[in-house]
Amino acid sequence: MPELPEVETTRRGLLPALKNRHIIDVVVRDARLRWPVEADFASHLRGQLVVDVDRRAKYLLVKLQEGFAVWHLGMSGSLRIVPSHVPARLHDHVDLVLNDGKTLRFNDPRRFGCVFWTDDPLRHKLLRSLGPEPLNDEFHVSYLAAKAKGRSVAIKQFIMNANIVVGVGNIYASEALFHAGIRPRRAAGRIKRDELAKLVKSIKKVLSAAIKQGGTTLRDYVNTDGAPGYFRQKLFVYERVNEPCRVCKTSIVQLTQGQRSTYYCPVCQR
Repeated sequence: MPELPEVETTRRGLLPALKNRHIIDVVVRDARLRWPVEADFASHLRGQLVVDVDRRAKYLLVKLQEGFAVWHLGMSGSLRIVPSHVPARLHDHVDLVLNDGKTLRFNDPRRFGCVFWTDDPLRHKLLRSLGPEPLNDEFHVSYLAAKAKGRSVAIKQFIMNANIVVGVGNIYASEALFHAGIRPRRAAGRIKRDELAKLVKSIKKVLSAAIKQGGTTLRDYVNTDGAPGYFRQKLFVYERVNEPCRVCKTSIVQLTQGQRSTYYCPVCQR
């Protein structure tokens, strides 16, 4: 599943191609996404100027003169800019045809992604309860400590909760906990403040590094020009079960939390 770095990489790739372009047509080939594309989606977008491309959590916000086109890539979705004359491929479900001869094309084999128009994405039911962005100043140790106080939930599941902080998906949660030296099963409320400070710093560092490298390629993800992300080369624990820790050489351990695989070093993480 594309996580925050992949979505941010996509946003940066789309921005110069979409900003100040007019949408001259909208083609919906298959409306059967995670939530069906609404019947009036195309009419909201046709003729509009794209003002900006932003991101909130894993949602891409294409700001128009009136309202926003909001995209979520789901598990296997990708957005690419292609010449408008290029024939659609299998699973190319939605096109935004631009006035410069290019098209924004949404491909989603598993159809777990979504796209919708809204006049205010931050008040939309899917976004209004989200926690702070992890790379912004409002995500700091005092905030995290206050949210963790008294909580018995495991720290990995705690930081993956989008109501606590957005965008810390399974890959980056395992990696951040490794760099902070914290075992993933520890109760969030029992972790000391200085450890939480390390965790905040690690989350910011890991996500920033992944964005710089263009995201992490795991199965389906590619960026807007079709190239894979390269952060996987830098992973310390994720999907490295029984391989030696890059720091202490102890074998990496795998366990399951909330039906998701977790990876950690039993020596470096306490």
